[in-house]
Amino acid sequence: MRKLARSIVVFSFACGMIAGMSAGPIGKTVKQFLNLDGKQPPGYTHVVTSAPGKMIFISGRGGVDHDGNMPSDFRTQAENTFEDLKRCLALAGASFKDVVKINYYVTNLANTNELRTIRAEYLDMQHPPAATLVQAGLSGSALLEIEAVAMIPQ
Repeated sequence: MRKLARSIVVFSFACGMIAGMSAGPIGKTVKQFLNLDGKQPPGYTHVVTSAPGKMIFISGRGGVDHDGNMPSDFRTQAENTFEDLKRCLALAGASFKDVVKINYYVTNLANTNELRTIRAEYLDMQHPPAATLVQAGLSGSALLEIEAVAMIPQ
């Protein structure tokens, strides 16, 4: 069974490499936004593909301000988090337009509409990245944490 699983992984990797090499010229990131049955879900995309390039993984970022303080309200934490993500992306030579996957962890799903309003100020909601929203217990007084994956041409 282990040998079969390893063979499947190797085959999948090879298929991905072949698909990536034929995806288009390096230096131009071509993204496709794909949804099952052609129906776009509200605020995210089921699948995002990207041509070869430099992948950027941003660990979960919370809503602390520039002084390291954690505001008590969700809106300020969310705005601080997106601004922090913007700085992290810039550090790697990217921007929000390069994000292909984003994960949101919130302590209360009742804040979902507020989160959607704020993220629309940063992300291209005509072509939103693939996304996951999870209710989770976060440390301290954090009300949300966001992590992202971006892809830029090399």
